Amino acid sequence: MSLTPKTDLRASIERRLTRTQEFVDDTDPGALAVVLVSMGSLLAAFVGFLLASPWTAVPFGAFLIATGYGWARHQALVARAVTFAMTTVTLVTLGLIVVFIFAESIPAFQYETASVFGVSVPGLGMFTQARWDAVSEPVRYSLLPMIHGTVMVTTIATLVAAPLGVAAALFIAEIAPPRVRELVKPGIEILAGIPSIVYGFIGFTIINPWAGGAFALNGGSTYLFVGIVVGLMALPTVVSVAEDALTSVPDVMKDGSLALGATDWQSMTSITLPAAFSGVSAAVLLGVGRAIGETMAATVMLAGVPRISEPLVNVFYGYETLTSLIARGYGSANGVHESALFAAGVVLFVTVLCLSIGSQYIEARMRRRLGGVE
Repeated sequence: MSLTPKTDLRASIERRLTRTQEFVDDTDPGALAVVLVSMGSLLAAFVGFLLASPWTAVPFGAFLIATGYGWARHQALVARAVTFAMTTVTLVTLGLIVVFIFAESIPAFQYETASVFGVSVPGLGMFTQARWDAVSEPVRYSLLPMIHGTVMVTTIATLVAAPLGVAAALFIAEIAPPRVRELVKPGIEILAGIPSIVYGFIGFTIINPWAGGAFALNGGSTYLFVGIVVGLMALPTVVSVAEDALTSVPDVMKDGSLALGATDWQSMTSITLPAAFSGVSAAVLLGVGRAIGETMAATVMLAGVPRISEPLVNVFYGYETLTSLIARGYGSANGVHESALFAAGVVLFVTVLCLSIGSQYIEARMRRRLGGVE
């Protein structure tokens, strides 16, 4: 006999309540009291923080005292409770940030309402015209110039980071001797620890002047060299994830290829890379997400003019990206202008979220293909 969804839900709730009651019956009352005081204090401190209350330190202090006492007397239970609480706080904080960004962008979307076949669509004006001017009339907040700049920089960065990253990952995973691998991999990962402003400063003081002289450009800011710098910044992400994907390919697959007479290079190109293609693709997608979200290097090296280059594929001029727009404007913006910057953040958030979900899906597909555990 099949259960209806309502009956199935009721049975699931009853099972959870039964397990909870069994847990309470089997746990020392003193330990439960400590956990309740600790979690209640943490909840009160979190609410106080959100409300900017001057009394937030009081419940937080109670949380520290209760947790410290519980850690000494009931470590296992307190550890479970604290880790669960911290995970919950992280998810709630992320959710509040998302809600805040979307809520703050609403005035800009309303301001740029446009009609399609007589139907008003909020925010459509941001993507159907190319004027961004928060000062002179008519005041408009088009995101098209910045989206174009972001696409240009990201495309160039991907063309730099993808082949170099995959080649470096293949070298580390399949070719390099152990001693060389121990030197090369940390060296590449050090690149991720260099602040982005350092990359931007090098680009501004060295690359931009050279580009201005070599290509007769006014100011030297170009999407080409910004993309190259951002691609180098995304390189450690691509190398690290791609190397993990390549090393996860079972040795038996490569050994079988070698046993059939294939060379090492043939085994790498016909066995290892195809088997790890999903993971390598995920690495490239994560690198693209890193390139899209880069702020300081683009802000320092670009001209900061909301304009679309002519022709569209002209990489020898660089104007503005979504991230550099936010970095330049947030200090002086107010009203609808400030809301438009949040709208740019919404576009970035949705784009990077889609890339992240896509990379996670591709990685899960690779694990299934190689017989891994989800």
